Amino acid sequence: MKSYSIQEINEILKGDIVGGTFHQITAPEQLESATETEISFIGNKKYEKFWAESKASVAIVNEDISIEPGENRAFIKVKNADLAMSQVLELFAPPTPLFIVDIHPTATIDTTASICNGVRIGAGCYIGPKVVIGDNTSIYPNVTILDECTIGKNTVIWSGTVIRERCHIGNDCIIHPNATIGADGFGFRPDPKQGLVKIPQIGNVIIGNNVEIGANSCVDRGKFSSTILGDGCKIDNLVQIGHNSKLGKFCIMAGNSGLAGSVTLGNGVIIGGSASIKDHTTIGDGAIVGAGSGVTGDIPAGKTMLGYPAVEARDALKQWAILKRLVNESKSK
Repeated sequence: MKSYSIQEINEILKGDIVGGTFHQITAPEQLESATETEISFIGNKKYEKFWAESKASVAIVNEDISIEPGENRAFIKVKNADLAMSQVLELFAPPTPLFIVDIHPTATIDTTASICNGVRIGAGCYIGPKVVIGDNTSIYPNVTILDECTIGKNTVIWSGTVIRERCHIGNDCIIHPNATIGADGFGFRPDPKQGLVKIPQIGNVIIGNNVEIGANSCVDRGKFSSTILGDGCKIDNLVQIGHNSKLGKFCIMAGNSGLAGSVTLGNGVIIGGSASIKDHTTIGDGAIVGAGSGVTGDIPAGKTMLGYPAVEARDALKQWAILKRLVNESKSK
């Protein structure tokens, strides 16, 4: 079992220690569940009230903490407790699943595929013709990578993922289990004789560097040209990204949110959980779409939108307050 003194942990965090404890720290844990050999964190002043009841001997806290740690307990003060806690979690992280051999004998790899140095491929994988996989990439069991795809260096692709033909994934990416990259875009047109006619989707998907895509999420290929995810985008589980959408750098999409076709997100856009974005919509740099919102038109850079249909946050809050007052007045009559 790993264990560290508070001084050893602070060598990584480079914060200020307040108080002290003789306990060795064996694991991180949330405040209400932590034991005296575990470290927790207080990322917001509203959680300070829970410290007295917690059994944790150490907490990572922001510099504006207004309480004292107490006897045989300590705080490590840092500028950002959330970011510091991520470093602690890395310190205690268990090893990832092992590859007994670099290339499992049950993996099917086309003779024209190019497998670079340090690549690991698990059992039951299929690697198609002319695929290129960069150095030190790990592909866990039962992944399918079809013809002419390229995967960058140091990327991790978890089990069950399907990457369809001609799609491209950058360096240092993480694709979580059962994600699908490059499925056909949802394109159909009515025809009096045939009913709904399928529109061929002949484009692809291009994913930048340091992108993370959650479990069971889908990124559709373009009808023509590419669906694009810029560097540093983080996509949660169960997210749908429609054909020919283009995401700038460092966008975030939370679970169950979705983009229809040909949506454009600027850099640093945040889409809350279960939000829906209409096709051919443009959302500017740094805009925020609140959870459950429905966006039906373009959003300027830096705006925060709420509601269905989505309006500026302050207007949505006013509308809700007025509606609540009207409902309460009707009940009192």
